[in-house]
Amino acid sequence: MDPAEGRAALAAWAADPDGVTREVVTTAVRHTLAELAERHPGSAVEVRVPPVGAVQCVPGVRHRRGTPPNVVETDPATWLALVTKRLTWDAAVDSGALYASGDRADISALL
Repeated sequence: MDPAEGRAALAAWAADPDGVTREVVTTAVRHTLAELAERHPGSAVEVRVPPVGAVQCVPGVRHRRGTPPNVVETDPATWLALVTKRLTWDAAVDSGALYASGDRADISALL
């Protein structure tokens, strides 16, 4: 993905979350997932934003088969709200919009 295109999609979403197309949301989510994986490489945590994408990140124990021990899963709108600091990790967990399991699944400090 072109980083400039991803940044533009994220900026468009941030300016008007309710007024952007599904394509813009998809591009913004994929861009931010790629940024997370690039900035924090590894395979100890799997971050899932269905149906848009998933990445593995954070150094540590390598996951090979089945469900990873550390999983973060949320919807596209919640993910973008988290990465733009419009929503806190704790608020997303408390509302049920964010699922995080495993010892290392709290990646709030990385967002």
